[in-house]
Amino acid sequence: MDVKDKVAIVTGAGSGIGAALTRKLVASGARVTAVDLDEAGVAATIADLGDKADRVSGRTADVSNSEAIAELIEHTRTTFGPVDLYFANAGIIGPRDLGDSDEDWLRTIDVNTLAHVRAARLLVPEWLERGSGYFIATASAAGLLSQIGAAAYSTTKAAAVGFADWMSITYGDRGIGVSCLCPQGVNTAMLNQDSESGSVGARVVTGAGAVLEPDDVADIVLKAVNDEQFLILPHPEVGEYMARKANDRERWLRGMRRLQAKASGN
Repeated sequence: MDVKDKVAIVTGAGSGIGAALTRKLVASGARVTAVDLDEAGVAATIADLGDKADRVSGRTADVSNSEAIAELIEHTRTTFGPVDLYFANAGIIGPRDLGDSDEDWLRTIDVNTLAHVRAARLLVPEWLERGSGYFIATASAAGLLSQIGAAAYSTTKAAAVGFADWMSITYGDRGIGVSCLCPQGVNTAMLNQDSESGSVGARVVTGAGAVLEPDDVADIVLKAVNDEQFLILPHPEVGEYMARKANDRERWLRGMRRLQAKASGN
């Protein structure tokens, strides 16, 4: 889908990949509702756009809430017109290891997985009626491979990949495009804060390959959307790791345990 003159919603737009996607979409001629819990972050994203800021509407919302997503869609429809693209980009790392409470898990599930489901439930009927629409899920290489040290993140990102698969299978021949973004390390507040906290998972990610800049990832995403490509791997080596996992899962699991031990200093 060519994003020129299209209307998009980008969640997690206050920083990182979401902010970069907002900038790139506007530069490509789209109109965008930029959404984040961080009001100051959204304001900064819009301020970066200079004289193109009138093509963006900033909103503060919690995407774990169905009513909030419905309000975003209605606001976008009123401000710019019907939504053409939805970037389900908001995400949280969640608790370390197994976590200490159900509440930690439920929050991570709500943001990383169910927020995608809620948005799709609201948008798909309209897109089917119009015969067009595009859903872009930000998952993670963790959703394809696993995330050492973070069970909830690993599990919810795998679920996000599974949901994107299902969306493409179910609606891909009915006018709805679907892409699933699965990067490794990206220079975002989430990764940097996790690194500063001494997370073994962050050490694994930063040691696994290049840490890309959000703008570079956004360029890759918009090219993939233009080409209507499903799986977006900004780190091409992730595809090789997927093949190893599929071809010999036992060997791959042993290798991941060795990697975990090395990163933990054991």
